[in-house]
Amino acid sequence: MIVGRGPSALAALLLLCCYTTHAAAADLADKLRDDSELSQFYSLLEQNPVANATLSLRSCTIFVPTNEAFQRHKGPTHVLYHITTAAFSKDQLEKTVSSDMAGNPPLYITKSRNGDIYVNNARIIPSLSVELTNREGNRQVMHIIDEVLEPLTALPTAKTEINNLDALQFIQKADQLSVGDNKLRTYRSQLALMKKESLYNAPGAHTFLLPVDEGFKITTRSSLVDGKVIDGHVIPNTVIFTAASQHDEPKTSAAFEDQLKVTVSFFKQKDGKMYVKSNTIVGDAKHPEGVVLSEIVKANIPVKNGVIHLIRRPLMIIDTTVTQFLQDNGENGALRKFLEVIMDSGGAVLDGINNLSEVTILAPSNEAWNTSSIDNIVRDRKRMTDILNMHIIKERLNVEKIRQKNANMIAQVPTVNNRTFLYFNIIGEGADAKITVEGGGVNATILQADVAQTNGYVHIIDHVLGVPHTTVLGKLETDPMMSDTYRMGQFSNFNDQLNNTQRRYTFFVPRDKGWQKTELDYPSAHKKLFMRDFAYHSKYILERHLVIADHVFTMKDLAQMSLTTDNVVLPTFRDSLKMKVTEEAGRYVITWNYKKINVYRPDVECTNGIIHVIDYPLLEEKDIVVSGGSYMPESSICIMLANLIMITVAKFLN
Repeated sequence: MIVGRGPSALAALLLLCCYTTHAAAADLADKLRDDSELSQFYSLLEQNPVANATLSLRSCTIFVPTNEAFQRHKGPTHVLYHITTAAFSKDQLEKTVSSDMAGNPPLYITKSRNGDIYVNNARIIPSLSVELTNREGNRQVMHIIDEVLEPLTALPTAKTEINNLDALQFIQKADQLSVGDNKLRTYRSQLALMKKESLYNAPGAHTFLLPVDEGFKITTRSSLVDGKVIDGHVIPNTVIFTAASQHDEPKTSAAFEDQLKVTVSFFKQKDGKMYVKSNTIVGDAKHPEGVVLSEIVKANIPVKNGVIHLIRRPLMIIDTTVTQFLQDNGENGALRKFLEVIMDSGGAVLDGINNLSEVTILAPSNEAWNTSSIDNIVRDRKRMTDILNMHIIKERLNVEKIRQKNANMIAQVPTVNNRTFLYFNIIGEGADAKITVEGGGVNATILQADVAQTNGYVHIIDHVLGVPHTTVLGKLETDPMMSDTYRMGQFSNFNDQLNNTQRRYTFFVPRDKGWQKTELDYPSAHKKLFMRDFAYHSKYILERHLVIADHVFTMKDLAQMSLTTDNVVLPTFRDSLKMKVTEEAGRYVITWNYKKINVYRPDVECTNGIIHVIDYPLLEEKDIVVSGGSYMPESSICIMLANLIMITVAKFLN
């Protein structure tokens, strides 16, 4: 590798020659030598005469990695890239400062929302910065950082001098640079064909996303890289290093105009892998709307006019089916475990997906599979197939369509798993909105939405649906459809028992809209049901809804039991619950006390039972007597009357 020296570095070297060996022991050097946590950098600095001269004779800022940072670092360390020949406190650091390395490549300063300051991808550790004046009276500042700074360097075989390249020069000379096995020949060819070179040598500080050749295995993909797609790979006037990035914060790309609007954002998986995604908010005939994900294969390459991230595949281009997307992201990708489970289950699920002309997949992330409850189920191929099918919807369902379905009520969507529905809920508004989906008793949050494919969408979620991981109480507490029942149970301590994992509960839970209907039917009684002063009566009503037995009763079980009897009798806390369950138009209906009540969500599984969400409480007018500002259940009145009769009889006998 050919390394030159900048004019400032040579001047410092000449000045060093004029001083005795003892003069090199500047105050900042003393500080470094005395700190055992910085010994590795000090050892390298001692061996660099230019760095020693700077510390002895000049003002400077030095960014010093900790020993722990060196343990994570691979490759050579460029000491002069950590030094700038002007003194900057943290408050004085501007967006770029010139390093003392050959060619004076810039260092980029980023300030995050929480107040952290980064130099390139390294965080300045708070409260450890030191400001001194050396023996020549020059001000010097030392900042301690948590990563070793890595400049762009050439391969040892490079035949020409390579210093401080801009992004265009990087693309043109990529084969001579130290970027691993990554090649950029296809993208470089398209860049020249579209005459977009000026975008990459523009002065300033930008973020460039460059797809490597591996991303062009599909032979037709390169022809889809037109000028607008190239624009979508540049975030102008903003430098984003991965450690300093605000995750999932959309940034405007260079492809943002009236007819085409594309944003780009970064996110990190729990396994540490970094991804970038484009979101075509407004598309056209050549550039369809939707999200495209791409893994960052080599991040944080600093160049003269910004930072480069090499990515696995091009953004904006939607040219794969859902099946191809799963396969592409299955091997070592964001959905590796999901694909493994699909294939271990026989592969029929993947074939089923492939046969659908329109499909939406709710794909659990790799981390979602890391629970012991799933380990026990994976071996049961039939049950696992049912669970996997719960994640498949036979239509194109993006976030906008979920919003439309959710306009007046929680969206209910059928899956390919027979009689299984998913229930979507949108919490919050705008960019802060969170979308949850419930299936088989599990609430999951959509982590990455609208990953677009030619025949549908993929939404990445944080839990595996159909594998319960919470108790009846946990479900009641967190499900937005059951909040009224949870609140009522809290008043009377009714909820406390629902965390007991030694029991098996079947709980008929009225959804919030069901309780709202009682407000119209029995306004006075409804109001008191949610008052602490009437907690006893609320508890009495809830106990009617809770079946306690040695096993749970699914809706299918109850429907089959109802075929042979007029009323199924179920054991509750106080007495028994009598009902009949039928199936009408693909939905379950409960008949109780001559009332028909729809089952809105059957078989919500929990670790200690099952919940059936019903459209109306098991409640009728004669249950409640309202008088003088209070009410009592009918049974309480009967008990009081019986007591009065007994007292009267006792007096008569005396």
